[in-house]
Amino acid sequence: MSSFDVDRRKTVMNNILEVVGWTPCVRLNKVPKAHGVQCEVIAKCEFLNPGGSVKDRIGVRMVQDAEASGRLKPGDTLVEPTSGNTGIGLSMAAAVKNYNMVITMPLKMSHEKSTVLESLGAQVIRTPTHVAFDHPDSLISVAKKLEAEKGYCLLDQYKNPGNPNAHYDGTGEEIIQQCGTNIDMVVIGAGTGGTITGIAKKLKERIPNIIVVGVDPVGSILADPSKPAEQCAYQVEGIGYDFVPDVCDRKYVDRWIKSRDAESFDLAREIHRTEGMLVGGSSGSAMYGVIEAAKELRPDQRCVVVFPDNIRNYMTKFPDRNWRIEYGLEEGEINRPTYTQLQKQQQELAERVAQLEAELAEKTKTASA
Repeated sequence: MSSFDVDRRKTVMNNILEVVGWTPCVRLNKVPKAHGVQCEVIAKCEFLNPGGSVKDRIGVRMVQDAEASGRLKPGDTLVEPTSGNTGIGLSMAAAVKNYNMVITMPLKMSHEKSTVLESLGAQVIRTPTHVAFDHPDSLISVAKKLEAEKGYCLLDQYKNPGNPNAHYDGTGEEIIQQCGTNIDMVVIGAGTGGTITGIAKKLKERIPNIIVVGVDPVGSILADPSKPAEQCAYQVEGIGYDFVPDVCDRKYVDRWIKSRDAESFDLAREIHRTEGMLVGGSSGSAMYGVIEAAKELRPDQRCVVVFPDNIRNYMTKFPDRNWRIEYGLEEGEINRPTYTQLQKQQQELAERVAQLEAELAEKTKTASA
């Protein structure tokens, strides 16, 4: 029996992995209208997956595929480079299926993601943020080194066909079953590109005239790899890259919208306040894509937007006014230190203590000479 045959509201599931997918499609009633969008806008609420994001789907799919091929065996250790959400999906699968899990993740990614991963039993290795994907210290290079030296199983979301296939077989098919073929546009943020590739391929097969809009942050090259990215560090997590992953098939994307942090976080918070959906920052980026692209649609047309993850992973970040002020996204005075500030202060204090200890040791050595 496939997941499409089960009404999970009336069924006891065997484990949490069976709950992944079949997220609801929900009409947005306020935000689009407030920004001049006349068409109907439907949100595919991927933030309601059990691990909190769309990446639960590929975590389960890649593990299942590796088991079926014989590549993954009982007691094996998985390793995966991730901005967090794929790692959470994989760690959830590893917890249920009794695998060990090692995650490599950039320091830019939230403390909450690291905490969730560790709660699921994963070992988390933080890597530098501002290094190229092929730098020896990057999250990808460190994961590949562990695969080579320790024999860990690297499923590699950037190349694994299970990534787009999870969305071709699952997310895209669900959207069609929930909305029918009455869809004129779909808006999806791009990270590895697996989500937009899989969904777009499915929808274009069934709805040939659909317009697929990809959202890519300023500072990323996915929208136009032929041009160097604008030198801009972006704080929205989970979208954008400095290379085009193998699973990102750009031929399915008709139009790209470039997003910025300020608009993305503002729209995410507007979605919280007016639609009651506790989404993450990349959902705000996707909403920005809707506002920019769907204004051309008529009132009798329909746009679907994918909201990838929820607010849980970002509580010490963009929902916090102090954090927004610290990063120049809002004016005002910080009235308490943010987690980032406390980390910096702790590091500076540790360095100062080490310096004083070295000076004291040198004085003691001189005095005893």
